Amino acid sequence: MQSIALIVHTCDRYKLLYPGFDYFFKKYWPYHDVKISYYFLTEEDDYKSNIFTNIKTGKGEWSDRLLNGLKQIPEDYVIYFQEDMWLTGLVDADTIGKIISFAVGNQINLFKLSSNSVYHTKATGAFINGLAVAVLDNEKSGYLMSHQVSVWKKTFLMAQLKYKEHPWRNERKGTKRLEKLDPKIYHIDLFGENEQLPGNDNINASGASRYYTVSQNAALNAYANPFISEMKLAGDAATREYAQKLDHHLKNGLTHDGQSKPRKDDFFKKIKNYLSGK
Repeated sequence: MQSIALIVHTCDRYKLLYPGFDYFFKKYWPYHDVKISYYFLTEEDDYKSNIFTNIKTGKGEWSDRLLNGLKQIPEDYVIYFQEDMWLTGLVDADTIGKIISFAVGNQINLFKLSSNSVYHTKATGAFINGLAVAVLDNEKSGYLMSHQVSVWKKTFLMAQLKYKEHPWRNERKGTKRLEKLDPKIYHIDLFGENEQLPGNDNINASGASRYYTVSQNAALNAYANPFISEMKLAGDAATREYAQKLDHHLKNGLTHDGQSKPRKDDFFKKIKNYLSGK
């Protein structure tokens, strides 16, 4: 397949989430059929997987770590995930393949794959397996720069990563930078994020998938509950034990690294969470 990789960008303090992401990614993502490179970007910790190649970004601020990781990836395009995005529905391999071909073939800088009410789109007339391909109305849309699941031209993504930006600042200031740049940003309703519904005029959205962001303010949130319940019924003892650990963290309000209190929410992240229905 074309020069593209799927990356999962994380930090070592969130290692609690790795097994859960892996469990549901393997269940719902057609990695046997979507033959691209898969990378898991940690800071210094080892991540062993039969799917992902582990890349070490080193310690540092969010933007610096991601930039360092991207420099180690030879592919020209990336599909961006984070470790707290847990899939809940099958992802169609043919649809993914056609999205990749569309993005790479048209040299698209940014192709957003997640539905969100902050996006206002305009139809292009193109469809991929019944899902409308749209472009964002940049003047009306919020969060032009976001960390939802998207296809990025790697060099374009790297240009949006400024020195020592934490993730919320990168989204805020990155959006302002993109508003000035006014690039053509494509959009398709491949994934619903949390409770978000498709926003484009799709012919058929039955092939769309969904993921939930199970982390907020460095701790599990209520979206984790159905995932935990499912893993408690898993056939292997290790997964059931892991589910019990997650349940303990959630019920006791522990952060992913076991602290008793989450860090105080960034004010702008509160606004983003409100707008996105988190």
